[in-house]
Amino acid sequence: MAQESNPLVHRGLSPEPLADLVQNVEFVRTGYGKNTVKVLYIRRQGSHHYIIELKADVELTLNSRKDYLTGDNSDIIPTDTIKNTVHALAKLKGVKTIEQFSLDICHHFLTSFNHVLRAKVQMEEAPWRRLEKNGTDHAHAFIFSPESLRFCDVEQNLNGIPVVHSGVKNMTVLKTTQSGFEGFLRDRFTTLQEARDRCFCTSVYARWRYSRSQNVNFDAAWKHVKETIIEVFAGPYDRGEYSPSVQKTLYDTQVLVLDRVPEVEEIEIVMPNQHYFTIDMTKMGLTNKDEVLLPLDSPSGNITGTVRRKQRSKL
Repeated sequence: MAQESNPLVHRGLSPEPLADLVQNVEFVRTGYGKNTVKVLYIRRQGSHHYIIELKADVELTLNSRKDYLTGDNSDIIPTDTIKNTVHALAKLKGVKTIEQFSLDICHHFLTSFNHVLRAKVQMEEAPWRRLEKNGTDHAHAFIFSPESLRFCDVEQNLNGIPVVHSGVKNMTVLKTTQSGFEGFLRDRFTTLQEARDRCFCTSVYARWRYSRSQNVNFDAAWKHVKETIIEVFAGPYDRGEYSPSVQKTLYDTQVLVLDRVPEVEEIEIVMPNQHYFTIDMTKMGLTNKDEVLLPLDSPSGNITGTVRRKQRSKL
């Protein structure tokens, strides 16, 4: 009878007992959960309906790691149960905002199970917009309008205060003038020409942290941040506002957000510089006065920054 081979040797691993090997490692972080849990919540007020469609990722960390160490699953809340819980809480609690619903999910798992140490929820809201005509809103019809995507994430430890972030992403904006880039450092590899007037296009990603999780009008705060981003980028509607660099526009936006939205403690913004270059038509005998441009998908510049309120000295 053929002797059974050691599967560890077949995989190029040491046949040394695994119990001895684990003495050399330690856990850094563990977690598990259910991703892409989808819900469409409809709130009906007579014939007038309101909707929020969301997609949630839920992650839990338990106070035991015996599932990892010995394969003992007795403490694991099945990920199918996590999915069912999201659906049930939508029914029991309703969905006022994705931020509040994320808080409700964290609170449920931390208070319903004494072995859950941490709950984290990441959520996105589908960009449905109510149909309107001549200033009249439709009672129950909506159009998918993906000009931007709202998201949030909430993380809470057992007996801890929840940390709430909101954000907007995939908000692509463009202006055809009132943007330049001059006076930059040059070395022997620099070929870029200075530009006093150029197209400025970016797909904005912004994520901000609230100073508290209670008594916050999340809808109003999100709207104010989004409107401020657009306002600083575009400038006054009749004449615009000159941008000497993406960095300056990004920073001015952050400063104004912190001034206007007192609940926001810190804000990160990422603005990739999506380039449009004037096509040279001289060989065709044509003069192209920045009328026909070539969009470039890559490479693109990427500008980022995070700003927070100054910490008050404790005197």
